[in-house]
Amino acid sequence: MNDDCSHSSLLVPPSTQDWIQGVLSAKIVLVMYGDYQDPKSADVYKLIKAIKRELSAAFGEDDLCFIFRHFPQAQIHSHAQRIAQTAEAAAAQGQFWSMHDTLFAHQQKLENGYLVEYANDLGLNVPQFLRDVARGTYLDRINEDIEGGIQSGVTTAPALFINNTRYTGRWKMTELMTAIVAASH
Repeated sequence: MNDDCSHSSLLVPPSTQDWIQGVLSAKIVLVMYGDYQDPKSADVYKLIKAIKRELSAAFGEDDLCFIFRHFPQAQIHSHAQRIAQTAEAAAAQGQFWSMHDTLFAHQQKLENGYLVEYANDLGLNVPQFLRDVARGTYLDRINEDIEGGIQSGVTTAPALFINNTRYTGRWKMTELMTAIVAASH
């Protein structure tokens, strides 16, 4: 069970300002608040990817919209804020989802040297990428995600909302899939 469920509704509605996979008009809109350094966030993201594949095969691509919002837990993960900035710096060069997936896939390797390597592997303009991260260019955007999460009662990552309602079940494939399918009716 999630121990963080003081609010049950998403107070900052999904919008085109979010990082979106799918369409906002989908039957099911999942909003995840996550931390790239948090193993549980990575596990939940893997679950969501698997569920997305199953639902896409069964119902079609436009039935599920996935939104990721930053919720770096700097008090627990010392590099979480900088790593979120890394994703945003990659986004500025059109590579948010590629960097997002890379960061979750390589959670044990998130030191600066690896981040530069990932940026290079994605074909980013590395000097620009490094300037953006060093200057904190995207801190306001990350802080907006955090603030929106806090408004909706999020105190720890991961946190998931299904069609604007907080998911409070266990992070298991069958339970999450059941909740998602139920929300689509």
